Amino acid sequence: MCKSVAQDDDQNIQLILDTIAALKDQPGALLPILHKIQDTLSFVPETAIPLVAEALNLSRADVHGVVSFYHHFRQTKPGAYVIQLCRAESCQSMGAKALEQHARQTLGIDYHQTTTDGQFTLEPVYCLGNCACSPSIRVADEIYSDMNAQKFDELLQNLPSGSTKVEVL
Repeated sequence: MCKSVAQDDDQNIQLILDTIAALKDQPGALLPILHKIQDTLSFVPETAIPLVAEALNLSRADVHGVVSFYHHFRQTKPGAYVIQLCRAESCQSMGAKALEQHARQTLGIDYHQTTTDGQFTLEPVYCLGNCACSPSIRVADEIYSDMNAQKFDELLQNLPSGSTKVEVL
């Protein structure tokens, strides 16, 4: 198991180095590099901070400050499914607070946490652009509208392994 973890770390470091090499000469390269790392690995690992800092001639504190400031960036590996609950005004007025409470209770986690089985990570978002069909959630790139506790439970039960597209009536 240690060998597999070490191989994953080596692969991650190589992906990070490749990303830095490809983007470091752009003006304002820090955010594009961090976005690409997260897009590739689904999070920005701690090992990326000194590599990015050195390549861009920044302090580790500067890079860490950007990663920790923006809610978009994850610093730990997320679950297999990232569930984002919209917290914008339209969704709030249509029952998102009750849905949020149900999701937290059902999953047994709070925002920015992952279930112990590694299946689900819960994240708040502030507008999915689906206000006419509030409340909404996003799982991967799929937005689910008019969500309620029953539909949420149905969604969790129907998530297939390896895919995040499911039909929720």
